[in-house]
Amino acid sequence: MTAATDASASRQPRLRVSEIFHSIQGESHTIGERTVFVRLTGCPLRCSWCDTEYAFSGGELRSLASIMDAVAALGARHVCVTGGEPLAQPDCRALLGQLCDAGYIVQLETSGALDIAGIDPRVAVIMDLKAPSSGESDRNLWANLASLRPHDQVKFVIADRVDYDWAREVLAGHRLRARCAVLFSPAWGLLEPRLLAEWILADRLDVCLQVQLHKFLWGDARGH
Repeated sequence: MTAATDASASRQPRLRVSEIFHSIQGESHTIGERTVFVRLTGCPLRCSWCDTEYAFSGGELRSLASIMDAVAALGARHVCVTGGEPLAQPDCRALLGQLCDAGYIVQLETSGALDIAGIDPRVAVIMDLKAPSSGESDRNLWANLASLRPHDQVKFVIADRVDYDWAREVLAGHRLRARCAVLFSPAWGLLEPRLLAEWILADRLDVCLQVQLHKFLWGDARGH
């Protein structure tokens, strides 16, 4: 074994963490649950309506043991690993496995622009498909759809009627409801939730309307 190989084998997984905090889950199938959020730093996308630009850079490099200790100290059964784009850091997968091994109910929030194949099967993946108004719809990795499982969810953030029509076509064209649950979420401050609800009802779509509960509670305050 060469020195370089030996160093690689002995390397301890580490992640750059933007913040770890305790809040109420505002989205997905565990909405309303007390949850610990592990927000990782960095994202290769620049969505027009992004509400976590502060996580693009900075943060603190932490060992997995340090992260696990911080999660345990907050005392919640649910843990959500988010970003940024958490899968941009390779050691994210190791963290997901350790959280599952420790008995947490684990979610991963990911943009869908990076490969989700091989994610620990105990993790519920909440995967965005980026609509046209995001400016990043060409980054959707459509091969990810084959990796979705029944306990995963696909989320569309919708800012206008163009986004809605696009999402409706993707929903039908890829038979998403046969794969997993589907969430339609109005972009905060850009689309009235009631209008999106009326479109869903008019088209009789088999989707779940999702509003961001945490923003109704705390607005755009960081750490919620």
